[in-house]
Amino acid sequence: MLDKVTFKGAPLTLVGRSLKAGASAPDFKATAQDLSGKALADFSGKIKVLTFFPSIDTPVCDMQVKEFNKRASALSADVAIVGVSKDLPFAQKRFCDTFDIKSVTLLSDYKTSSFGINYGVLIKELNLLARGAVIVDKNNILRYKQVVGELTTPPDYEKILAALSGVIKNPGVALQGGLPSECKPCQVGTPPMKPQQIKELIAGYSGWGVVEDKKIVKEFKFRDFLEAKYFLDLVSAVAEEQGHHPHLGLGYGRLKVTLSTHAASGLTENDFIMARIIDELNA
Repeated sequence: MLDKVTFKGAPLTLVGRSLKAGASAPDFKATAQDLSGKALADFSGKIKVLTFFPSIDTPVCDMQVKEFNKRASALSADVAIVGVSKDLPFAQKRFCDTFDIKSVTLLSDYKTSSFGINYGVLIKELNLLARGAVIVDKNNILRYKQVVGELTTPPDYEKILAALSGVIKNPGVALQGGLPSECKPCQVGTPPMKPQQIKELIAGYSGWGVVEDKKIVKEFKFRDFLEAKYFLDLVSAVAEEQGHHPHLGLGYGRLKVTLSTHAASGLTENDFIMARIIDELNA
């Protein structure tokens, strides 16, 4: 995955989860034009083309939405095309009304950058989304991802549509083993993991240490206080969505993350799921 894009040649940094094709597609929280909340689950049973861009009020983004809207007429009814940007919902509604956009659902990521963080396409310096598209199949597996290297360049529509054709022919593949992709609600009395389970899992987590078989801990290091605080904000956003909240210790150039499940008085799968997500944020 690209970790840099450019705007008129000037380098910019992408932040968020580092995801590759074959991974479980993360859920996200966005806002529709009527200000209602929308998520990946709202497009259940569909193949999802999620096309993202910096701002609807720029020529290349304008063309991007119109192009997908035009090409949608030739696509299967099983395909949902969703456009995501950090434009306000009001601006998106104005655009759709003005240009009769009916085949692309525009969603706003303005509140928490949930889509940008979860799909690794948030531009740190601009707090806008990069340009590109991802394809998510009916089983919510990420099948294709394209991030355009230069923001003033349109996506490669032909490559996206070719990848989509392949997904339509094979609309759902199974996720390969491992832990679940999202944290599950815990109830008081949930049994904690046994030491042997913990030992086996922690071996796959670089930099994480186990404390008394009850906690896992990792310290992330950064250039200065603001960089550490920025990472804390990213972790906080995904933790709130997952409903599993680590203890975060912020210091100058460092963030100490401690994970444990209070309901179990020890460690559960949720702690390792969150640890994996946090590592994806720092990839």
